[in-house]
Formats: sequence, structure tokens, C-alpha cells
Amino acid sequence: MSLLSIHNLTVSFNNSDNKVVNNVSLEVDKQEILGIVGESGSGKTITALSILGLQPTPQATIHSNSSIKFKDIELINNPKLQLFRGGKIGFIFQEPMSSLNPLHTIEHQISETLILHNNLSKKQAKKETLRLLKVTGIKNAKQRMHSYPHELSGGQRQRVMIAMAIANKPELIIADEPTTALDVTIQEQIIKLLTKLRQEYGIAIIFISHDLHLVQKIADKIAVMKDGKIVEQGTCRQIFENPSNSYTKKLISSYNLLIEHNKKNETIVANLNNVCVRFPIKKNFFGKTTQYINAVDNITLSIKRGQTLGIVGESGSGKTTLGQAICRLIPFSGNITINDNQIKWSKYVQIVFQDPYTSLNPRMTIEQIIKEGINVHFPHMQDAEKNSLIVNALNEVGLTSDCLLRYPHEFSGGQRQRIAIARALIVRPQILVLDEPTSALDVTIQSQILELLSLIQHQRNLSYIFISHDMRVIKAISHDIAVMKDGKIIEQGTCQQIFENPQQEYTKQLIRASI
Repeated sequence: MSLLSIHNLTVSFNNSDNKVVNNVSLEVDKQEILGIVGESGSGKTITALSILGLQPTPQATIHSNSSIKFKDIELINNPKLQLFRGGKIGFIFQEPMSSLNPLHTIEHQISETLILHNNLSKKQAKKETLRLLKVTGIKNAKQRMHSYPHELSGGQRQRVMIAMAIANKPELIIADEPTTALDVTIQEQIIKLLTKLRQEYGIAIIFISHDLHLVQKIADKIAVMKDGKIVEQGTCRQIFENPSNSYTKKLISSYNLLIEHNKKNETIVANLNNVCVRFPIKKNFFGKTTQYINAVDNITLSIKRGQTLGIVGESGSGKTTLGQAICRLIPFSGNITINDNQIKWSKYVQIVFQDPYTSLNPRMTIEQIIKEGINVHFPHMQDAEKNSLIVNALNEVGLTSDCLLRYPHEFSGGQRQRIAIARALIVRPQILVLDEPTSALDVTIQSQILELLSLIQHQRNLSYIFISHDMRVIKAISHDIAVMKDGKIIEQGTCQQIFENPQQEYTKQLIRASI
């Protein structure tokens, strides 16, 4: 007998014919980890929420022929379902900051579930809460018990959620995108923690994610969802080595491209030698500048083909000024050379700015915005060919031709940034300067844009200069890193060298602040 059996689960919204979950059947055995993978909107989360009756009601309706059984006990419309929530079945939500009560301490929130399900005294619950925080790897657990959620880091908050999920010794934990908002280092720690809990406590886990890399690390079995349906399921090895469904093959192919992306390439495509940018800050009576500030001070760097050079530093460090100099948008001294000096620089090097809303002309349609670069660099190209290039560029960044006649304000932040990337790609550059391209986006959209950039980089063999103050983002995308402070590069090396063995105290501070 399976620990959890889902048969013919179908969920509709607002009694419509639109089935967000369509005839889903799944089995989870004791101590087994089932990975459910699929893109946003595939129905993963609604499937998980329906197990414990947490789907949004009354909008979401579970069809009458659906069945969800836990150890042969039907959960749908079960009057005692509350006993299973947090008792026999624990739930780890995607964003702990919105799941934890901001008005209560960590001790209060974990103790509450212990008292409710186990009738413990406050003293006993406090002792057990301390033990759970230690089990889940919270440092200084005794002090952290009195903290509020906003006083913890993202990784710490997720550990608290895991502590709450295992508090009542459940037999099954549902983890819904538990690592999405975390940087890669913390993701690894959470995966190891969940694996450890499975081994020590004998817990079965349903691990929901859009990230194939994480699912491959943790899952015994995988179910692939698309448009509310299970399109394929099997062992982890079967899915990755011999996928049968076309959508699964596409996911695996994209995943393999990202793995391939991480391989090093030492071919140099551009060099910066002694680059300086000075801004006047003081003039004399006759208007002659007498004092300058060195915004970029004697920078020397190499840019490798198909690789990402991350430039990181706090506000005012000179990152953006350096990026503008590389694009020749501002005057500079020194030399910036490329392999083929005959190539028109503005075509060879393109830039994607931080805020797409201010960098896209609000009075122009998306078609006009993207076509602008073609008109400048390919003035004799036929209209039919231009239109084909524009549609292909939109498809490449995950948008469709339906966007062409719309204006920037009609799109979300993530969509606008995709449009900005399409505009930069349309002239076939070899170097793309990305100036804080994800800082104005929420973490979920950040992840999508980074995955898109990695895929495009591999397909086009593009070189990126990725400018950011966020070490988590820099670590996720960079091959090499240069750390800037006060206009100078104070440290540079491979991504691994910078994160595992930083030499400068300033670099160490940046890394500590990102954890």
C-alpha cells in the first residue's frame, strides 16, 4: 500500500471548463522522494495544495471523481482533515516570509503547532522547539528562538519552516518550491537538510520545483507536469537518461545546455587596458576644471568568448560607469580593443539597462523599439526579413508576435526586460553589457531572466559583462568576477576562487551580506 495515492485529481476554477489540474494520478511510497517538475502555471502547486485541502476556495473546485488517499484514508472532504495538516503531513511553502506570522517570534510559531497536535505544556514545547531549530541547522538556536521572521535571513526562515513541518513527526512532507528565493549555496544546504531528514526520520517527501538541477539531486521518482497534466513519470534515471515525452525532452535539453554553459573558454574577445573615466567636480572662476573624481581608475580586464564576467560592488563603486565606457557611451582614456577592430562598435557591443521601463520609449510599439536597431545597422534590409528577425528575437526571449503592436506599459517588469534583451540581440552583438538587469525584478522573475540569459549565451556563444551589487546573482551567472571599490578593481578571479577563497576584506563583507 502506498503512503499517498492520488487518482484522477481534477481541479477547476470558478466552475469553468478550464481544468488547472487535469486527471492527475500519483503514488508516493514510504520514505520516497517524488519530484514534481514543470514550468510556472503547469499545476504543480494546486496539486500539492489540494492534498491538504488548501486550494483557494470557493474559486477552486475538486471534481467528484477525484481521490486523494493517505494510508488508504480519503482526504477529500474529510471532516478530520485538520488533524493531517501539520500532523501526519507537513507542508513547506515557497516563500517563508509570507507564510510566517510577522507579529510572533519563531518560538511562538513552532510551539503553537506542538501544543495543538501533541498537547504539550509551554515548557515542553519550548524545549522541543529548541531541539527542532538545532536539528534544522539554525546557528545560535537559543537566541534565534526570540527572533521575528524579518530578523532572519532567507535561508534561516526556510529552516524555520522545515522545523515547523517536521515538528509533529509527519510521515510525509510536501515541499513547494522551497529553494526558489534562495541563492545557490543556501539551496544546496536545504537539499542536504531534506535528504538528511528523510534518512534519519524516515519521512517521504514531495519536492516541487521548476529547477531540474535540484530535482535530479534529491528525487527518487519524477513526475513532469504541463498544462495541468502529468505528461511523463518514472525514476530519476529514466527521466534524465531516456525521456519519452517531447516536453520532457525539451526540459532536459535546456538543462543540458545550462550544464554545458559552465565549461570554460579561454579565448579572449576584448581587452580593457588602463581604462579611466574622470568626472569634473570643481571649476575655477574662469570655468576651467580644477578637480576631478576618478569614477573608473586604471582598469585592466579581459573578456572571454561565451563567458560571463561579473562586475560587483556597492553603489558608487564605478560599475555602471565602467559598463558605459565599454559601450562607448561616455568619454574615457586608455584602450578598449576587440578582435576585429573593423566591426562597428555599437553593433558589436550592446547594453541592457537596469530598469526597462525607463529605457524603453513609452511612445513606441514593441515592434518599433526592436526594429530601431535593424534600421540603423541594416538600412538596406527588406521589410519582410526585418519582420522575421523581430519575431524570431521575441520568440528567443520567450515572447510571441502578439506583443508587436503593444506598448511598454502593457507588460510586466519581467516581460519588459525580455523586450530589452530582444532589442539588444537583434543586431547580433558579440558582447552584451547587462547593467543590473534583474535588480528591479522579484526573485522568481530574476531566476527566469538568469536562466534565459544562460540559454541565449550558450546558443549564441555570447560574452556577457554582468554588472550587479548582488553577490547571489553574480554567483549564479558568472564564470569570472571582478570586485570594484572606489573606481578600482581590488580583486578578481574565477567565480569559485572569489566565493571559496576571497582575499580582500571588502569581498568577504559582500559575500557575508548576501548569505
